[in-house]
Amino acid sequence: MLEEFKKFILQGNLIEIAVGLILALKVKDVVDSLVADVITPIIAAAGGQPNFDSLVIDIGDGEIRYGAFLNTVLSLLIVGFVLFLIVKAYNKAMEMRRASESVEDAPDDIVLLREIRDSLQNRA
Repeated sequence: MLEEFKKFILQGNLIEIAVGLILALKVKDVVDSLVADVITPIIAAAGGQPNFDSLVIDIGDGEIRYGAFLNTVLSLLIVGFVLFLIVKAYNKAMEMRRASESVEDAPDDIVLLREIRDSLQNRA
């Protein structure tokens, strides 16, 4: 049983997932700092407030802290945009890799025909 556990823990996929999770948590810290320390103060200064946390609506003895909600929504949008850029860059890199692999695997006459096609497309 111990040997099975060791094999499970040392599998490549599990290690890759753990590394990805740790990096994701650190990226979250960076994005949270960007939102809290840079973007929110700039937006809040335009609105005349030092930050969004002070924006509340009092209802009887309770309060609705919609400023904190705005901070969270802003953070979500920024994290989503950063992830979009990362995925876009990854897809572009994979596309370039596939293209170079297909050129390397193709026979010489196919490569020459592709070069001619690309040259003709660049002229037009």
